[in-house]
Amino acid sequence: MLKRLKVKNYVLIDELEINFDLGLTIITGETGAGKSILLGALGLILGQRADVGSLLEKDKKCLVEGVFDISKANLHNFFSEHDLDFENITTIRREINAEGKSRAFVNDTPVNISVLKDLTSRLVDIHSQHETLLLNNSQFQMNVVDACSENADLLADYKLALSNLNRVTAELNNLLAFESKGKADLDYFQFQFDELDAANLADGEVENLEAEQQKLIHADEISSQLIRVTDALRNGDDNVVQNLQVVIANLQSVTKYDTSLEQLIERLKSSIVELKDINAELENSLQSIDINPSRLEIVNDRLTMIYKLIQKHRCDTIAELIKVKDDYESKLSSIQNLDNQITDKKREIELLREKTTKYGLKLRATRSKVVPGLEQQIKAHLSELALPYAQIKIEITPAPENTFYTDGMEKVQFLFSANKGLEFREIQKVASGGEMSRLMLSIKAILAQKVAMPTVIFDEIDTGISGETASRLGNILKLMSKNHQVFAITHLPQMASKGAFHYFVFKETTKNSTRTRLKLLDYDERINEIARMLSGEKLSAAAIGNAKELLTAN
Repeated sequence: MLKRLKVKNYVLIDELEINFDLGLTIITGETGAGKSILLGALGLILGQRADVGSLLEKDKKCLVEGVFDISKANLHNFFSEHDLDFENITTIRREINAEGKSRAFVNDTPVNISVLKDLTSRLVDIHSQHETLLLNNSQFQMNVVDACSENADLLADYKLALSNLNRVTAELNNLLAFESKGKADLDYFQFQFDELDAANLADGEVENLEAEQQKLIHADEISSQLIRVTDALRNGDDNVVQNLQVVIANLQSVTKYDTSLEQLIERLKSSIVELKDINAELENSLQSIDINPSRLEIVNDRLTMIYKLIQKHRCDTIAELIKVKDDYESKLSSIQNLDNQITDKKREIELLREKTTKYGLKLRATRSKVVPGLEQQIKAHLSELALPYAQIKIEITPAPENTFYTDGMEKVQFLFSANKGLEFREIQKVASGGEMSRLMLSIKAILAQKVAMPTVIFDEIDTGISGETASRLGNILKLMSKNHQVFAITHLPQMASKGAFHYFVFKETTKNSTRTRLKLLDYDERINEIARMLSGEKLSAAAIGNAKELLTAN
């Protein structure tokens, strides 16, 4: 519900702030007084295009601010999705600076225009001639039937089942495509895997083989050097161990004169033990030297094979090569298991198709059940609006077998006939602008009893009607306003008399300026305004009397 509208520096409005309430609010005024300006200002917070030409004073910014009670609008998820602070009383503001740049805010948080439009479309509905084009929209027609069917939960179940069906069907198609390509690649994958598997690769093998290769290549050189070293340590005539033993003996001969030498003798003895141990290990290494050309050939062949595989598969290490082998094995396993996977997916699709069909048939039943009553309600409203022979026919056409539309298993189409004896045809082909406007109003009046509609603004929907029909139109709006906020911009006194509130738009002209003003009329002022609408600027006693009668009757 729109609680307050504030406008600054917009076209002919220098500053305006007005409070609104539930019920039917009537807005009247002479042609050119500024009713369209008021709608234009409201349009800015609805996300309509901002234009620097709309600024009254070009060096100042324009501001339009609407305060809404959204406590019953079920918008918590919307605010959460867009990271906005939810408040029951929400302020929406639009600013246009002198350069024509526009900014929008929701509870002082900046938002882009698309978010602004999305939000305010749920808060304000301006009913105009342009909006009647929705009548030709098949989705709108379906939504009308669903609103009257009150089947939102069932529709949600259907859409979830259909979403799952579409998802699993896509998964099956991917499996089938993979199967087709996979089977073509099966021989290739098998060959690559077999080659790698036969190589019997081990992580770290290259390093070990390369070390063994170096030992085999240089076996003679290693053996010669080891012999020299062992001879120098212990086996030769003048070896290191023997010399150290001489050194120890020489030192021992003088320890009686210097006992500190005993520590050095012990260290030399430890060195001899260490050198003997080293010599033993060197002799073992010498014994293990294998001058084996055939083994070298085997190692070289093995390394050559591994190098080729690494290069072929663009790897750097055996670990990467082993992973390539595992990947081929996984692909082969996937291809070999495809038949089972495809069978499982087909079974799942069949179950989901049955589930979707079940919900779809229930949906169709709810829609079919409500159609006769909806047709009669619309016909009754059209009759009230001076279209006594107009009728609507709602056709439900089942979809072909196993065909699922986004919102059901059928198409809904509204057909219209304005006069007796005329066949039903598509609305856009046979309905005039006035007939479409009244048809849309009839539908909205019915929807108002079923769903929580936003604030509805009717912009001169009484064009082309008068008298009793205008009074009936006003009654429909008044009925709608019992549980909703409804605004009606009108030039007919019969409609104006139906309002719970009546605002008068007028121009105030001074020597240097013209400004648009908006005034809430009291009872006496309403009498005068309705009388003016009846008789013109010169108020007659008869017109005032008629105005009082109209107000008293409502």
